[in-house]
Amino acid sequence: MDKTFIFGVSVEGENFTDRTQETERIRLNFENGVNTVLISPRRIGKTSLVKKVCSSITASGIKTIYMDIYDCRDEYDFYTRFATTVIRETSSRIEQALESAKEFLGRLAPAVSISPDPSHEFSISLGIKPKDIDLETILSLPEKIAKKKGFHIVICIDEFQQIGEFPDSIIVQKRLRGVWQHQQYTSYCLFGSKKHMMENIFQNRRMPFYMFGDTFYLKPITTQDWIPFIQSRFASKGKNISAELAGEICKTVENHSSYVQQLAWNVLLQTKDSATPQNIRDAVLELINQCSPLFTHQTESLTSYQMNFLKAVCSGVHSGFGNKDVTDRFGLGSKSNITRLQKSLTDKELIDKVDGRTVIADPVLRLWLSALFRQ
Repeated sequence: MDKTFIFGVSVEGENFTDRTQETERIRLNFENGVNTVLISPRRIGKTSLVKKVCSSITASGIKTIYMDIYDCRDEYDFYTRFATTVIRETSSRIEQALESAKEFLGRLAPAVSISPDPSHEFSISLGIKPKDIDLETILSLPEKIAKKKGFHIVICIDEFQQIGEFPDSIIVQKRLRGVWQHQQYTSYCLFGSKKHMMENIFQNRRMPFYMFGDTFYLKPITTQDWIPFIQSRFASKGKNISAELAGEICKTVENHSSYVQQLAWNVLLQTKDSATPQNIRDAVLELINQCSPLFTHQTESLTSYQMNFLKAVCSGVHSGFGNKDVTDRFGLGSKSNITRLQKSLTDKELIDKVDGRTVIADPVLRLWLSALFRQ
């Protein structure tokens, strides 16, 4: 199916926009065995970027493996997902998967279930029980396979911040780094959707993964790159949008990739022949309404102090929250209370620090809150 704008899921092919420099940097890291860490806010396109790089690697000596650990809730879940994915992705046939499980996992895989599907691919489930976990064997699995088969493996782990939610997280992180840092035939690309947790894992000097690899922030795609993409997608449907209005779409959602595509789609639906400013306004209202249930859920349990803090940020206060005029105007309480508010709202991913300024982390949430506070 030809989709004009794609949002809410990773994109590929002609729906992938720009990222030329970032793509090249990550590709070179993969090809040279350099560990890579991506940090950015939500909806910027990390997953799409990593998958694009994986698909662009054509060298026979490099094997990329992608896994998402969002639903892993503890160390056992992670080890099972890790071993299962590595065995499956390094085997082209069911027979190879069975042989690899037996050779590289031994007694850890007493039960292996295979589920064929119509496309002739297969899924594999390893019967690893919590009491049988041998972390050294599992974490060394890709290194042993890569060395035996004569290629380099790059393991890309999405939603890596989940590691920070595990029981005894610091111990788990020490175990992972303790094995991974010595591997010569395997490298890692680690990224996730919770920016502040990723920063704590990789940029806190006291954390095991500090200085693990090439760590960089993924910035939003520029308006200059978005405009021709938006115009071309409108043209593919026999419609027009000016560069100015395409730029307005980007500005409204602060160039967040998923939101740019969602808002552009809303505008396209509103447009008969050529997009108008009124189409933009109507599309923004529709976007806010589409996201309203999520935002209601995110804010319904907030305290009055927390809502007051968000109101201050939406009103243009981005620093100096302890100043008397600010605390009196918005009812923020004591300076120690403000510190607690900032931490709690950051932990909830509702606010963020950008260039020293406190901002609402989600640009559409900011629009929703601004409308709420005007009522």
